[in-house]
Amino acid sequence: MSPEAERPSPPEGSAPSPPGPDDLPERWSAQRKMELVLRLLRGESLDAVSRESQVPAHEVESWHRVFLEHGKRGLRTKAEPEERDLVLARAKIGELMMRLELAEDLIEKRGLSDEWKRRKR
Repeated sequence: MSPEAERPSPPEGSAPSPPGPDDLPERWSAQRKMELVLRLLRGESLDAVSRESQVPAHEVESWHRVFLEHGKRGLRTKAEPEERDLVLARAKIGELMMRLELAEDLIEKRGLSDEWKRRKR
């Protein structure tokens, strides 16, 4: 028998019980975070939203602050493919710039800088 079937259902007309520890996600999606933040924006208290979702108040408050600054996009923890590509490209450019600077320093130390400058043009 599944764990769902073992739980007694709430009496009709009563509010559903808050989710148990097994029902809570380990990682919250941007959509679910946004739903909690929107509850705050609609006027629900931080304590109530935190208690019902079983997320620490400081974390809900952080999501609220990020949402106000960046909207739904700020709540995503994974970068979009374009953003990842941009980060990788910047890292590669940085690596190549360091290699070029090291190579130029080495050329200068060996006394070949005049020849190097002529070839660069």
